[in-house]
Amino acid sequence: MKYINSTGFTHKQNDKIGVLITNLGTPDEPTPKALKRYLKQFLSDPRVVEVPKLIWWTVLNGIILNIRPRRSAKAYRTVWTNEGSPLLTITQQQTAALRLKLIEKYGDNIVVDFAMRYGSPAIDVVTNKMLDQGVRKLIVLPLYPQYCASTTGSTFDAIASLFTRRRWLPDFRFINAYHDHPSYIEALATSVRQHWEKHGKADKLIFSFHGIPKRYLTNGDPYFCHCHKTSRLLAASLGINEQQYETTFQSRFGREEWLQPYTDFRLKALPGEGIKSIQVVCPGFSADCLETLEEIAVENRDYFMEAGGKRYEYIPALNAHANHIAALTTIIEQNIQGWRIDNELSLRSELSKKHGATQ
Repeated sequence: MKYINSTGFTHKQNDKIGVLITNLGTPDEPTPKALKRYLKQFLSDPRVVEVPKLIWWTVLNGIILNIRPRRSAKAYRTVWTNEGSPLLTITQQQTAALRLKLIEKYGDNIVVDFAMRYGSPAIDVVTNKMLDQGVRKLIVLPLYPQYCASTTGSTFDAIASLFTRRRWLPDFRFINAYHDHPSYIEALATSVRQHWEKHGKADKLIFSFHGIPKRYLTNGDPYFCHCHKTSRLLAASLGINEQQYETTFQSRFGREEWLQPYTDFRLKALPGEGIKSIQVVCPGFSADCLETLEEIAVENRDYFMEAGGKRYEYIPALNAHANHIAALTTIIEQNIQGWRIDNELSLRSELSKKHGATQ
């Protein structure tokens, strides 16, 4: 085994706590070439597509990567900004806000950074940089509130793979879900209430989550249950009943059955059921991205309006809003408990002074 060289390592480093937040990732630019590179990495992950490797390799390289990159690039161009990918930009903002919050309390004893599971900045590159800065206690928070093997589990795989190549491993805590955390639920509820204050309520509130194949659920994935628990807690916080909201699942592809009900199917059907105005929020997305800005805010709006709907509103993701940052800070600080880096540094300083006095 050849271990990774720690180019910035010195035994004189002060030990630090590291906080790494992660998200799915984004292509470098909205072009077919960049999308092909990104989709190949994403769709080659066996956590994402649970199909026999040889069969999937043939389908992916023979069909999908020759067709989908051009279509996806066209969609990405509709949401791309002057700063680049919305997901990347928002994650940078979230990281900066979290860093300010945590440094206020822990000072230079804490290192806060972010990485993407696919694309850049890569998890192994960022984590190595943090460890080389003296991080000896590492918290990883994937920004997926609801656990899913395809997202959260895959993030753990990336961290674990890196650790097999590191000589000195940090103390390690991995936050695998926060779907029912009170601060997260309250941040969501506050976002919806603020929207209501400006625009009023609609006939129905739709909670749209990213979908996964149904067999992942039957094979033991808790994602479906986590999504419904988030919905129930959010509805209770908002004071609405079961007739006033629905939980749906979006973004499916392929012919296999995915978690139901499907968001697009329900939006096409609701006007015929007398529901003429709806508001859609996506509790599983910590940052706005292609799936919210294009699929939900535009494509699915068209489905609803063409079916006879009169009013359609997308409530943005929590992004870098203060309530979201406060919620994430609370979750992180609860997981820092028991790690006394500051005391360890003080002790080291005292020992150093005593040692110097005896020289």
